[in-house]
Amino acid sequence: MRSSFCIGVACAAVVAACPSVTQAEAATGLALTVYSQADPASFDPQQFVAQQSRGRHWSWAWSVPGFGVVRQTRRLDLDAGRNTVAVTDVAAFIDPTSVTLEDLTAVRGDAEPVSVLDQSFAFDLVSPQKLLQRFVDRDVTVRVPGSDNATERVSGTLLSATHEQLVLQTDDGLRLLRSPGDVELDELPDDLVTRPTLTWRLDAPAAGPRELRTSYQTRGLTWRADYALLLADDQARGDLSAWVTLMNVSGAGYDNARLKLVAGDVQKINPMIAATRALMTSARADAAGLGGTPGFQQKSFGEYHLYTLPRPATLPANSTQQLTLFPGKTGLSVEKRLVFDGLNEQTRRQYPHFNRPHVERDLRQPDKTNVDVYLRLENEEETGLGLPLPAGKVRVYQRDDADGAAEFVGEDVIGHTPRGREVLVRIGSSFDVTAQRKQTEFRVDLNDRWMEEEVEIEVRNAKDEAVRVIVREHLFRWVNAEVLGSSHDPERVDSRTVHFPVEVPAEGPATVTYTTRYTW
Repeated sequence: MRSSFCIGVACAAVVAACPSVTQAEAATGLALTVYSQADPASFDPQQFVAQQSRGRHWSWAWSVPGFGVVRQTRRLDLDAGRNTVAVTDVAAFIDPTSVTLEDLTAVRGDAEPVSVLDQSFAFDLVSPQKLLQRFVDRDVTVRVPGSDNATERVSGTLLSATHEQLVLQTDDGLRLLRSPGDVELDELPDDLVTRPTLTWRLDAPAAGPRELRTSYQTRGLTWRADYALLLADDQARGDLSAWVTLMNVSGAGYDNARLKLVAGDVQKINPMIAATRALMTSARADAAGLGGTPGFQQKSFGEYHLYTLPRPATLPANSTQQLTLFPGKTGLSVEKRLVFDGLNEQTRRQYPHFNRPHVERDLRQPDKTNVDVYLRLENEEETGLGLPLPAGKVRVYQRDDADGAAEFVGEDVIGHTPRGREVLVRIGSSFDVTAQRKQTEFRVDLNDRWMEEEVEIEVRNAKDEAVRVIVREHLFRWVNAEVLGSSHDPERVDSRTVHFPVEVPAEGPATVTYTTRYTW
């Protein structure tokens, strides 16, 4: 059978052999499970979609932090003996080594199983340049503009083909055709396909209908969780909504698929994946969607959590979309905490692991005065939550009682949070509450191997009401540390961290002092 198609501005004729069975046969079901390895602090789905739209998908799709498992069930009529099954509705970034085919008819005991003789994945997609390259040293016909708006047909052996010109050996000699017109080709080369194609050669013991399920892994799929917390005026209550942001740049679309998401750190060995860092560029404008929209149904799945959408979902190619993770939770109890961490971030990164005591008097810590603001939620059923929360970004809003608008007040990232663990969200720094840390005394005896450090932290409150501040101190100079004396009772968080809860009066200061002794 001959049919025509175009190569750029060129038309061609194709002769193609049809396989015995194609995916045009009725499909009975599509299921998609998406695994995420995305860092919610740096992963921006829109950047991948933008790169895909610019034609850079081959380099970017492999670096998508996640993957998917696609399962398709099809009912096919097979002949007795050898059959060829070709499927073209597959992802472009499939892992061919992960492809499986299962005879569900045989699993149910309704027939003898078919045998898979071999399987292949063809991914060299047709393009004008690839077609022309395949026809080098073969005869082609080119229609070029002639005089008086006439069209001239030039036939000959194609010697070279670039985007700008063709070189033909004709009966009259060499012809260089710049910006050629339509090129007529006789057939589509066997090694080129119009879409990524999976092909199986099967041996069926008997003719008849079969239900076959194909499965494969593909890159270019991932997801992340996004949360919106809307605070009441007093910041003591809040409404929480949760969304799943799905990204699909796998090179295929998925229509009416049964969708599952896996939360947890699933090990996936893939040497081709590259680290991807991107800036988060979007913020939700409002904490809408707090109604009863049905979300994913979750359950424990081995050491992970599995989220299943109870309705079919469609994921178009090169797209992102948001789905409700769970119905909104209203009236949650929220605790605001003010925390002053006396050790700045630079020093915390510099001294977490060391092999000697740090006996220098001055460690040259930059001054830090900001007091951090945290929101704490108990992830318990008694508080109205009690759900395993996938890692994601939490955006916090507060209702302005003047006009009812939900104003953005900060955001943070949470890790995978199981039921029963607290959710702690840092939203920024206090404007009215500040603090100053300083070393007031330092003594060291290298012979007897000890040192003592005295520290003073002054917390100031410009509000017209008293506040409670947690002063967090890190005993980072050496592993053996003991608080000898302090102005406030310390709460030992771990062997290297202590908390001093401080009540700071309205428009007044409060001072914390303590002495630490290190021995080695």
